[in-house]
Amino acid sequence: MIRIRPTPLALMLLSGCNLASPYARPTPPVPAALPTGEAYAPRIDDRAGLPWTQLIQDARLATIIGRALSENRDLRATLASVEAARAQYRIQRAVQLPTITAGAGASFARQNDNRQDNYSANVGFSAFEIDLFGRLRNLSEAALQSYLATEEGARATRIALIAETATAYATLAADQNQLALSRRTQASAQRTLDLVRSLNAAGLAGKLDVRQAETTVEQASSDVAATITQVAQDRNALDLLVGAPVEPALLPTSLQDLTRTISRVPAGVTSDVLLQRPDVLQAEHQLQAANADVGAARAAFFPRISLTSAIGVASSALSSLFGGGSFSWSASPSASLPVFGGPNRGNLAYSKAQRDLYLAQYEKAVQTAFQEVADALAREGTIDAQQASQRRLVTANQQAYDLAEQRYRAGIDTFLTALTSQRSLYNAQQSAIATDLALVSNRIRLYRVIGADQ
Repeated sequence: MIRIRPTPLALMLLSGCNLASPYARPTPPVPAALPTGEAYAPRIDDRAGLPWTQLIQDARLATIIGRALSENRDLRATLASVEAARAQYRIQRAVQLPTITAGAGASFARQNDNRQDNYSANVGFSAFEIDLFGRLRNLSEAALQSYLATEEGARATRIALIAETATAYATLAADQNQLALSRRTQASAQRTLDLVRSLNAAGLAGKLDVRQAETTVEQASSDVAATITQVAQDRNALDLLVGAPVEPALLPTSLQDLTRTISRVPAGVTSDVLLQRPDVLQAEHQLQAANADVGAARAAFFPRISLTSAIGVASSALSSLFGGGSFSWSASPSASLPVFGGPNRGNLAYSKAQRDLYLAQYEKAVQTAFQEVADALAREGTIDAQQASQRRLVTANQQAYDLAEQRYRAGIDTFLTALTSQRSLYNAQQSAIATDLALVSNRIRLYRVIGADQ
């Protein structure tokens, strides 16, 4: 008896080989630890990130975000692209398996007194490529990684939508506070102007004092008009993010109340968390897809083997179609090998260049993530001290203005001193609102840049 011993080459051909280089995650081009120093608060907790349901404690804002996640058109478009990528992957994966088709037919003919009937049935496949060198497998892997990249892109879009909606809500609250401040300042300045005019009529104040008082009134009036516009634009922006008009009952009442309902976000100690950011994972999947494309381009240099085969039965009588002697089969293997010319070398060079491109984009995504988290942490480390100082500044300016106004009414000091104190108080109050908004916005930004909403 003759024994056939398979060689290693034969075993490799039978099992198929993969000409793509094994993928290894690139070393992150950033420090292993998140930055520390004067601008950064001490961190000892290894946890990083929060789910948005823990970040947002305000019930009205949570309701609005829930609506945005179901109604926002950008998110709907992104989810549709995920479904399209999933379908493309299924199409590419199906090419690796033969498509089995079945058919049956009959023909009837009559010539003079002779009748000829033929019946047939067959099952088979046509031009099925035997993937010995991994071309189809790598194309399927590239489609899979492209789908996973699209899925991570959708996750990034979802996190961005949550952060943008919360930031728009906080901005609306801040501008409503600014509008209320401008109106209070306008009313106070108008009372001061009325007083100065009465003093001028009595000969106790000059025209210069009247004109100076008018500048404060008109500046506050201008700020009221501008802030009314800004509040309306804030509401329009919020409606667009949510995908439908937001009823007044869900709008914020004050920025101070909102500040207490936005949780602090832990950032951890190491930079490893950045590798799990959706945009970084998206870039990595794109790199893996490009690596698989290189393998497919290399496989194009090797023979492409395909097989067409069918089995069936044929008979001149339907009753004997499945009887003995009606069985038939066929097999038609074929092979093609590029010899001269063609796009293979260009395709390989292009796929390698694309892989280098996606490698650079992946490394840039990691570096950008590190910078964004570092910037947010630097803001978090100093914003509490800035907010406390700003509140003390408002208190000091309020006391200075009260004293200056009393001295002016008593005829001890000039109106210019009281006017300057009033303007300083107004500016300090505006800066305090901006600082409160910066605190809330930075907590939301830290949630977004960490991207660990699990």
